[in-house]
Amino acid sequence: MISCPHDVIGYNHEAGGYKPFHLEDELGPEDCGHGQKGCTSCTRACPRFRLWETQADEHLFGRTRLDDEVAGIHGDILLTRASDDMVHRMGQDGGLVSALLIWALDNDYIDGALTSYLEGGDATTWKAIPGVATNREEVLAGAGSRYTYSANTLAIDEARERGLSRLALVGMSCQSSVPPVMWSRKIGKISKPIVFNIGLLCSKTFDDAIFEELFEAKYRIPKAEITKMNIKGVFQIWTRDGGYHEVNLKECHAWTREGCTHCPDFAAEHADISTGGIGKDNDWTLTIVRTELGREIMSRMIADGSIIARPGDEDPGAIALMRKLAEKSRSRWPQWAEGGVRLGLPEKKKPAAKA
Repeated sequence: MISCPHDVIGYNHEAGGYKPFHLEDELGPEDCGHGQKGCTSCTRACPRFRLWETQADEHLFGRTRLDDEVAGIHGDILLTRASDDMVHRMGQDGGLVSALLIWALDNDYIDGALTSYLEGGDATTWKAIPGVATNREEVLAGAGSRYTYSANTLAIDEARERGLSRLALVGMSCQSSVPPVMWSRKIGKISKPIVFNIGLLCSKTFDDAIFEELFEAKYRIPKAEITKMNIKGVFQIWTRDGGYHEVNLKECHAWTREGCTHCPDFAAEHADISTGGIGKDNDWTLTIVRTELGREIMSRMIADGSIIARPGDEDPGAIALMRKLAEKSRSRWPQWAEGGVRLGLPEKKKPAAKA
């Protein structure tokens, strides 16, 4: 949608939707308002179209990933947390993403960030929407995880209106692949303002209907009473009365967004820095440093005390889990699509021939 020059594609942000659509209903799924052949801008911008992974790899790293790089090409793996107590407390795990954005704004790497907020600033709605952060207060207002989908790249229109030209993008893997794919396909002018790419480890997101149809209907947890959510093998929910609840993830599958059921990238492999709250330490963020820019920013933040960092191999279980979840996500990729995406998956043993 951010690439459509003819204003014929929209995006449905409502429960049961979360899909692009033609603004003119009568056009149907095959026709573009620019003619049946269209103009190819949308397909060139699509982060999952044709040879997207190899194109993004070549653009970012000058090579494609090897079969043992199932979580993507990367350098250091760290365990990190924000030094600032408030940033750490308001963040999801270690508060790294908020710390990154605040530091990048303060040190003139960026003048804004494409992120997400709760609709109307109302913490009782749990409705995630795209938005722009330009200062510490706005960053912290969007801190934490929602586990429902927010098309953060769409906030680029607001950023343009506010005159911002150097942006960070905070997004799941499907979103963090957008800038390098667009540059590789010669449509990078639209994504040019995105200069810093922060990826979120993600196996799926859920439709908003999960709040009413599962959490409230079965567990009597109104979304207005929820204060925080996390996923650590189960869906964890904290409530205003101090309560804590766990929901089996298998019960949540029915509310998985359709597109997520085929997404092969758990580890946000095309971000400058990928982050996620997996492993034994709830107060630390597993951090995968991928690009030179990512290394530069992390090194400077560690040096000036903005974040605390430990070697990732202090929690080998977290790294093993990242690889396991990356393999699981890649196994969802259709076998008829780009074959290289499944590179590195364990080969299934063929059944022994009957005598």
